[in-house]
Amino acid sequence: MNNLPERTEQYYRLYEENIKKIKENSDPYINSFRKAAIENFCKTGIPTKKNESYKYTNLDSFFNHDYKSYFIPGKSDFLKAEEFRCDVADLDAYGVVLLNGFYPTINGKLRELPGGIWIGSLAEAAKKFSDKIEKHYGKYLNGNSDGLVHLNTAMASDGFFVYVPEGAVLKRPVQVVNLVQSDEDMFSQHRNLIIVEDNADFTVIICDHTLSPQKFLTNAVTEVYVGANAHFDIMRVQNEHNNACKITHTFIHQERNSHVSSNNITLHGGLVRNSTHHYLGGEGAESNSYGLFLADKWQHVDNYVNVDHAFPKCTSNQLFKGVLDDMATGAFNGRIYVHKDAQGTIAYQKNNNILLTDDAKMDTKPQLEIYADDVKCSHGATVGRLNDDALFYLQSRGINKREALLMLMFGFAHEVIRNIKVDALQERMDNLVMQRLKGELSRCASCMVRCDKQQH
Repeated sequence: MNNLPERTEQYYRLYEENIKKIKENSDPYINSFRKAAIENFCKTGIPTKKNESYKYTNLDSFFNHDYKSYFIPGKSDFLKAEEFRCDVADLDAYGVVLLNGFYPTINGKLRELPGGIWIGSLAEAAKKFSDKIEKHYGKYLNGNSDGLVHLNTAMASDGFFVYVPEGAVLKRPVQVVNLVQSDEDMFSQHRNLIIVEDNADFTVIICDHTLSPQKFLTNAVTEVYVGANAHFDIMRVQNEHNNACKITHTFIHQERNSHVSSNNITLHGGLVRNSTHHYLGGEGAESNSYGLFLADKWQHVDNYVNVDHAFPKCTSNQLFKGVLDDMATGAFNGRIYVHKDAQGTIAYQKNNNILLTDDAKMDTKPQLEIYADDVKCSHGATVGRLNDDALFYLQSRGINKREALLMLMFGFAHEVIRNIKVDALQERMDNLVMQRLKGELSRCASCMVRCDKQQH
């Protein structure tokens, strides 16, 4: 294409250089979306701070880099990934491991769990569950104008797939471990699809890790369908090194009387942006969105949340918190949109942040856009220091200043962690957050999983 901005041209060339191999590793139906998606990307480009939803996040440090590698795996990559085994202490879960966004098994790329639930590779699922893919893939982006979503649709060829049939209840969660590893700087994308049908109950935990020190840029899109009267929980734990950029886009579509909880916990990462879109598409739907991040050095964490109340008598809650140290920066941009016919809406939004130094900075922008008159909606945001009176009280009881500070910060963070419904994970996250606050969590592998290389 002609006359594209330099940075847009760079990623269009990457598309042109790799599209043949991308299509070979993908399904014809998924491939049918690519041409329109790359055209839309060329119109919108890489988001800049002129884009309202990216107002507080500068992507230049990662997107201006010349990535000579766009990861599309060969057989040797899959064999290498097969060596990884993850041992999760005290967490009884079904495990899925992805290497740079690809399902890393040569055989058995789909797995059936109790209740007729299927998990595995999206590329493989497109063959076995073509009817499900055609019904749901690409349907929940809600006319999104984000150029990075279009770029993902144009270039991603695999990711994880979940199908939970009507009435199925899985008592154990599914844990998806995203491993990023390469011998050179790398740009990768993956696309995930989760289908939870009527009256089903399902929990997924996503853990992001970097296993080598190169510069990594990951752009991931996850679409979720939650049927009527279904329950769905999604938790993401991010723990990557300072040379990694993780951008996630999650689109959750809910039918009537469904219940959804999403929770993003960012322990570490150079630049992290989590964009979560909740569409309440049926009367009586309930959405709970939580987030916690701990940032230091020059790290930047941005949480963008959009909740769309399209039907009457729906409820949404948002609670996001951040602790910023050193020169770290953060952003929260939360929006609640209430349609004219969405009477009886109840919606709450809260964002609280603690700055531990004069150099740390937090931008917060809670928003309400209401077109119905029978609603209960509120929002609020705070940015400040720890409470001096509470600190003095603890010190007056014989607790030294460092321990008192840790206790206050931990109590601040726990309000988000306590919403994790998996007891073993909640306990582990409490421990990890305390380690992080103490400055002890220095390696990305020191998370809730221990990834060891083992021979078959």
